[in-house]
Amino acid sequence: MKRLFVIVAALIPLTVMAVDLSDEQRAAIEERIQPYSKVCVTGDEACSAKDMGAAVAESGARSGDAVYNSACMACHATGAAGAPMLGDVAAWEPRIAKGMEALYDSGINGVAGSSMIAKGGCMDCSDEEIRAAVDFMVAESQ
Repeated sequence: MKRLFVIVAALIPLTVMAVDLSDEQRAAIEERIQPYSKVCVTGDEACSAKDMGAAVAESGARSGDAVYNSACMACHATGAAGAPMLGDVAAWEPRIAKGMEALYDSGINGVAGSSMIAKGGCMDCSDEEIRAAVDFMVAESQ
């Protein structure tokens, strides 16, 4: 019982101190403890343009080689999981023969029964950026 009294007595000054903060002090604390990031959904009015990555959107679409270097390269530079390697003409030839629309579809939607997932896992890539990456890989592999 004595220990409980000591613990409660020790917590009382802490509670009083928190109540005595000014509005400016509370605002400063709230600003310091903001989460590192937040999830925003397009159309969510609670998120600002800054939260939605407007700076990225305004910078325009990434080039095919930029998308390749940031997302596709992990598998297509090493042949991981059976991915055709960039520059391997023999591996790309039967794929290119199916046509560019088939390659775009594979890049955007993935390939069922293989390790190729939709957009190669680059979920912030637009369909146009994936098409540009496919164009880049085809041009480098003919």
